[in-house]
Amino acid sequence: MECNMGGADRAIRIVVGLALMVAAFLHLIGVWGWIGIVPFATALVRFCPAYKLLGIRTCARQPASS
Repeated sequence: MECNMGGADRAIRIVVGLALMVAAFLHLIGVWGWIGIVPFATALVRFCPAYKLLGIRTCARQPASS
């Protein structure tokens, strides 16, 4: 998988994902809060399947290796 997620995008996903999971764990919100696993996991692997389908890329292009 090729990186398609930039640094700011990753940071936002990590914060939002963790916030949702913590809120669900503390029963501040319902079980739907566990959906925070998705943005957190995509941030860790630096790849978003939805970005791939939509042709979105928020990271800088890597130079081609020769």
